[in-house]
Amino acid sequence: MIENITQNLPTVVLVGRANVGKSTLFNTLIDEHKALVSDIAGTTRTNNEGVIIWRGKEIYVIDTGGFDNDENESFADEIIDQDERALDKADIIIMVSDVKTGILPQEKELARDLKKKYKKTKVLLVGNKVDSKKIELNLGEKEWQGLGLGDPIPLSASNGRGVGDFLDILYSELRKMPIRPKKMKEAKRDDVRIALIGKPNVGKSSLFNKIIGEEKVIVSDIAHTTREPFDTTLIYTQGKKKHRLTFVDTAGIRRKAKVKGKLEQEGIGRSIKTVEESDIVLLTLDGAETIASQDMQLGGLIERRSKSVIILINKWDLSEDVSDSYRNDVKKMVYAHLPHLKFAPILFVSGKTGYRVNQILPLITQIAHSRKTMIEQDVLDKFMHRILKQHKPARGKGTRQPKVLGFKQLRCDPPIFEMRIKYRTSIHRSYVSYVENRLREDFNFTGTPIVIKLTKMRK
Repeated sequence: MIENITQNLPTVVLVGRANVGKSTLFNTLIDEHKALVSDIAGTTRTNNEGVIIWRGKEIYVIDTGGFDNDENESFADEIIDQDERALDKADIIIMVSDVKTGILPQEKELARDLKKKYKKTKVLLVGNKVDSKKIELNLGEKEWQGLGLGDPIPLSASNGRGVGDFLDILYSELRKMPIRPKKMKEAKRDDVRIALIGKPNVGKSSLFNKIIGEEKVIVSDIAHTTREPFDTTLIYTQGKKKHRLTFVDTAGIRRKAKVKGKLEQEGIGRSIKTVEESDIVLLTLDGAETIASQDMQLGGLIERRSKSVIILINKWDLSEDVSDSYRNDVKKMVYAHLPHLKFAPILFVSGKTGYRVNQILPLITQIAHSRKTMIEQDVLDKFMHRILKQHKPARGKGTRQPKVLGFKQLRCDPPIFEMRIKYRTSIHRSYVSYVENRLREDFNFTGTPIVIKLTKMRK
C-alpha cells in the first residue's frame, strides 16, 4: 500500500501568469532553493511541491507553472492539466501578481476563471516584488480592486519583506478550514532517498508517475522536458512495516557539448547534486537503444559516489523479443558496459504500460536494508577465517606472501570495511574482489556497493 505523506495537510496552491515570482515565493515559503528560478518566462513546467513550516505548524504548498508564454507553448495543455489538478486539491488558492508590472489582461481573465470555477475555495491575492514602501503605493491603483479578490497582500519573495505577515494571514484562514495546519513532526532519520537518473528521453518521468501512482510530472517526447528535480515522499507499507521513501525525478543528463542554455545547465547540475544526496539510484536505460557513452559516464558517477543502484531497462514493451535468453543477453551486455555496477540488479520495465513497475518498491526496501547492515565482529572473524582457509590471498606488487591480520566493518550506509595486512606486503585487487563477492553471498548486500580499504600494519 502507498500513501502520500501530505494527504492529511491543508493544501495551498500558487497560481499566476509567467514570471511574477511564484517559484521565488515558493522557495522562500519552504525555506529551500528547490524550484529553479530564472528571468526566463516559463522556467517552471512541472509543479513543485513542498511543506511550509510556520510557528511550528505544517501545511502543503504547490507551485504551478505559468503557461502564458511562447517558451512553453509545446507543453501548454500539460501545464494547464497540472494546474487544474492542483487547484482541485486546494484549500486556499494564492494568486500571485507582479506589483511593478501591474495587472495584465491575462490576470483579469485568470481572476474571473478562479471565481467562476472555484467558488467555494478561498482566494488570496498577493502583490509580489514589493521591495520598498514606494513600490507598495502601486497597490492603491483601481486595477487591483477590479479583480474582485479583495485587498492584495504586499510582499517581496526575494528579500522576505512582508512574508511573515502573509503567513500569519494564510494560517489564520486555514484554521477555519476542516483540515487545519498540523503540528510539525520530528525529522525522520530513516527516510530513504531515491533518484531516477538517465539520459534525456529515456522515460524517467513516465516511470516516476507509475511508481508513485499519480500523474505528477509532465511526460513528453521532447528531450529535456524535465528541467529540475521533482520529489515526492511516500509511505510504503510492506506487511506490518512502513517505509518512508522520497523519490526524485531529475532532468536528463547529457554531454556538456550538447547542453543548451543556462536552464539546462543548471538543471543538470541539480540532477548531479540529487545523485550525491540520494541513498539509492534508479539508473534508467532505454531498452530500444544500445548503451551509449553517456550511460557509461552516469554509471561511473554513481560508482564514484558509492550509491546503491537498480538498473531499469525501460520501454521493454517495445521489445520484439521478450524471451528469458534475450533478457540474459541484455544483462550481459549492460554489465559489460557498466562493469563497476555488476552488483546492481536489473529490472525490465515499462513506464508507459506499468510492466513490472510493481517490483521496484520491494527491491528498494531490500536494498535500503542491505545498505544499513552492520556485521558483528565475531561473525566477521569467522567469515575471514573460513575464506582464508579456502583461498589464500594473491600477491600484489612484490614477492612477499601477503598475510591478512584483521578485518572489520568501519561503518554502514554504504558498508565500508578495513582489511589490515602484513607490513611490506600487498594484496592483488582480484583478491579484494573475491572477498567482496563472498561478503555479498554471505550477507546479502543486494544492489549496494562494498568499499574495502587496505591498511598496512606497522612493525
